[in-house]
Amino acid sequence: MNSINQCGLIIFIRNPVFGKVKTRLAQTLGPSTAMAIYQYLLSYTQQLTLKVNCRRFLYYSDAVDVKDHWENDNFIKKHQMGNHLGARMNNAFATHFSEGYQCLVIIGSDCIELTPSIIQMAFTQLQHHEVVIGPAEDGGYYLLGMSGYLPQLFNNKQWGGSGVYADTMAQIKALAISVYTLPQLNDIDEEKDLPTNWQQWPGVKYD
Repeated sequence: MNSINQCGLIIFIRNPVFGKVKTRLAQTLGPSTAMAIYQYLLSYTQQLTLKVNCRRFLYYSDAVDVKDHWENDNFIKKHQMGNHLGARMNNAFATHFSEGYQCLVIIGSDCIELTPSIIQMAFTQLQHHEVVIGPAEDGGYYLLGMSGYLPQLFNNKQWGGSGVYADTMAQIKALAISVYTLPQLNDIDEEKDLPTNWQQWPGVKYD
């Protein structure tokens, strides 16, 4: 079993700038509500990742914020580098595999259904598989894990499209890579993706 020093969790977030996050939510709910929902998702992601025994790398979209509510003692903060999502994820994986990590998992901050046990399951399955993937209901994935660097999985994708998961699985099959598939979960991108109790989330009010 890999130790905490050999496993890393990469967390990709957007800097919470009013009007620039959850823009599809903002189209129907307004920018204030979209911002409040995103802040809640960030807090949820922070709390769930603190319950996973690993090194945590927090990657910001625009600029590192050393004074935000993500504690500097618990999160190693970095800046996403690359001109599209695939390039940014590829660079993060390349960086930490080159540092000697033996298993890496990446998540975003859009999945309210994600739990610490699912992330821990991903790390556990990486002891036996080269890739672990968590399919999202919109056709993407909410989690990707690797036990070795596979840059091919970040090529030839329409990032943000509905075919990312299917295209990734096709590549995995073509490369004869062993893969473990996690339960399908829902990412929150549009109003229809929200759970029925979202208006009761702390700090969230309808515009």
